[in-house]
Amino acid sequence: VQSALLEAMQERQVTVGQTRHIIGDPFFVLATQNPIEQEGTYPLPEAQQDRFMFKIKVGYPTAEQELQIMQRIGAAPTASKPEVQPVIGPEEITAVQQTMDRMIVEQPVQKYIVDVVAATRTPGAVGLEKLAPFIDFGASPRATIALFQAARAHAFMRHRGYVSPEDVKAVAPDILRHRIILSYEAEAEGKTVEEVVRAILEHVQVP
Repeated sequence: VQSALLEAMQERQVTVGQTRHIIGDPFFVLATQNPIEQEGTYPLPEAQQDRFMFKIKVGYPTAEQELQIMQRIGAAPTASKPEVQPVIGPEEITAVQQTMDRMIVEQPVQKYIVDVVAATRTPGAVGLEKLAPFIDFGASPRATIALFQAARAHAFMRHRGYVSPEDVKAVAPDILRHRIILSYEAEAEGKTVEEVVRAILEHVQVP
């Protein structure tokens, strides 16, 4: 099962015996994970985590939001449960993807993306020698690709045809959160991945 999931996430196909099953486009994998502190929750292997583009933290809803959830779902009669309506189709998604492929990402911004990811591996290169003992493994080249693609999507959603360093900074925490492996020393001192990413974004300069 693990091998099939990894293959699907990376190769967009699943091989069973001698038969290869191609997964159609558009396709993505969405998963939820309980906090690691909860009993029965185990961390995913690093190779599997790396194939997820984002890791987004979802906290509890506000009291007002929870009231709306209760009123819409819990208090509504079964016959009047809200129905999900599609807002976009596969063709439109493909068109959006093709549009983002044409977005302008200037050379300095591309270099900035590479420098941010490289700093997770060698923080001393950007003047963050104190971070080095807290990082066992930095982000992989997949992080560079994901950061590039996510920055384009962020710019697109803000109706711009070009990517700025601010787009990179906006998506970097969600891209890097699950790809930086902290050391036991970091855990002992209460260091979080968010703090590490924040320090890197503050120190890495746009070329």
